[in-house]
Amino acid sequence: MQEIKQIIGKDTDVSGFSAMGAIYMEGTKSKVKYWLTGALILFIIILFLPWTQNIRARGNVTTLRQENRPQQVNSIIAGRIVKWYVKEGDHVKKGDTLAQLAEIKDGYLDPNLLERTKDQMRAKEGSLTQYKAKADAITSQMQAMNQVLSVKQKQLRWKVISDSMEMIAAISDHRIAEEQLRRMRIMKDSGLASTSQLEQRIQATQSTLAKRISGENKLLNTRADLLQAQQEYNEKISKTRGDEASVRSDIANATGEVAKLTNTYANYTIRNNMYFLLAPQDGQIVQATKSGLNEIVKEGEKIAEIVPDNISYAVELFVQPVDMPLITLDQDVKFIFDGYPAIIFSGWPKASYGIFSGKVAAIESTVSDNGKFRLLIAEDSASKPWPPSLKMGIGTSAIALLNDVPIWYELWRNANGFPPEYYQSKSAKDDKKYKK
Repeated sequence: MQEIKQIIGKDTDVSGFSAMGAIYMEGTKSKVKYWLTGALILFIIILFLPWTQNIRARGNVTTLRQENRPQQVNSIIAGRIVKWYVKEGDHVKKGDTLAQLAEIKDGYLDPNLLERTKDQMRAKEGSLTQYKAKADAITSQMQAMNQVLSVKQKQLRWKVISDSMEMIAAISDHRIAEEQLRRMRIMKDSGLASTSQLEQRIQATQSTLAKRISGENKLLNTRADLLQAQQEYNEKISKTRGDEASVRSDIANATGEVAKLTNTYANYTIRNNMYFLLAPQDGQIVQATKSGLNEIVKEGEKIAEIVPDNISYAVELFVQPVDMPLITLDQDVKFIFDGYPAIIFSGWPKASYGIFSGKVAAIESTVSDNGKFRLLIAEDSASKPWPPSLKMGIGTSAIALLNDVPIWYELWRNANGFPPEYYQSKSAKDDKKYKK
């Protein structure tokens, strides 16, 4: 086959070749400037479109209230598992029996422990009753002795008064007899009275003196009897008071022992009710840490976990400290749940698909272990409800919505490294402070 070679030069006519026109496009009008002009106009229009500033954060599904979170089922007492009533994955109601324990401590092994403790308590109560009866008897005895002492004192006091009156009369008679003796002596010296009359007057005076001395002795004896009676009965009353105090002490000790036995009996009764572990609320049993029978459970040890039903879900988020000043209570937050399809346009949340809404319900004032601040987001009742199939611990990607700004401002802010809402009006600051 013969090769045909042709050299195209400047003077060669190429009008008959269509490929040459397609390559060099000679004689055609270019449209590049129109495309560039249109792209520039479109870019300028896009720059002035609204853009919602936002803060992105990661978190997971939790609850607002502590009692709705998964909780441990712990054994208050130490024991030995003798029976399981549930298995992992079972749904239980509040008060359902989960497991039964048997006693392992030697101080509680007696099967009749409650009855024996009750008998001890009744015996002590009987002793207490006897002590009280004895105390009442002593009190009555002391009251009787006080009454006898009072009567005795009255009798002796009246006798003292009587003896005093007799002594006063004897003294008066003795003084009269002495005066009469003095006069008799004068009359004897004057010869007006005989010696026998004087001797009779002397004898009468001595008789009145004897009566006076007898009256004084009788009064002293009566007073001594009064003092002796008071001392005697005071000793008896003091001894009786000592006996009463001793009995009152026995009553106090018996009362304390009865109270102690009552407390012990109540503790034993409550402990008997702790041999059956009950569900604290409705939920599902998960993560059983003990298996089989005869396993030993320590005091306060976990045997399983229960995930409550009817949970009021919330989202737990962690934000950087630099974004923390931008978060306020009741602030709108948009987020997606892991495993649920979604299409997100962060700057245009209304154009996004598969996102859910929430409100900031709580802001922790201290930093967490991961160096971020923790937020709790509650469901927004005015927006689309959250998926009913949510489970605890599902991951979330959240977007906290801030101000609406033009795209050119957002580009300028990012180029300068300014945080969102770097410039705020005074009214916006006051409104944020009021919300806090």
